[in-house]
Amino acid sequence: MLFSAFCGILQWVMNMNIHKSAEDYLEAMLMLKEERGYIRSIDVAEKLGVTKPSVSYATKRLRESGYIGLDPAGMIVLLEPGMEIAERIYERHKVLTELLIRLGVSPETAREDACKIEHDLSVETFDAIRAHACK
Repeated sequence: MLFSAFCGILQWVMNMNIHKSAEDYLEAMLMLKEERGYIRSIDVAEKLGVTKPSVSYATKRLRESGYIGLDPAGMIVLLEPGMEIAERIYERHKVLTELLIRLGVSPETAREDACKIEHDLSVETFDAIRAHACK
């Protein structure tokens, strides 16, 4: 019984990490699309500081889940569900970064901390932060 409960908690934690990781990949893909006009796996690896095999594994899972696709040239394309997630996370990142900078945090630290915070805030809390930050 105790082992079964532990396995359930462990699976929940693993799913949370996969979810956060997927959000990071989708956000990085959106940033690359905005910066360069295209998304290549090698650029995703460089942006996230991960290996190419890690990106291959993640993109396979994201494709299977319907978040991304590939165009005829082999470039990654954000599909509507993936774009929605990427835009939500990227907006959170930008708002949180700006707020932390206004509070006196260095831009580099603000960006790093925003990456850590952006996944865990409730919609209610983020909306309150955004309303305050945009005044």
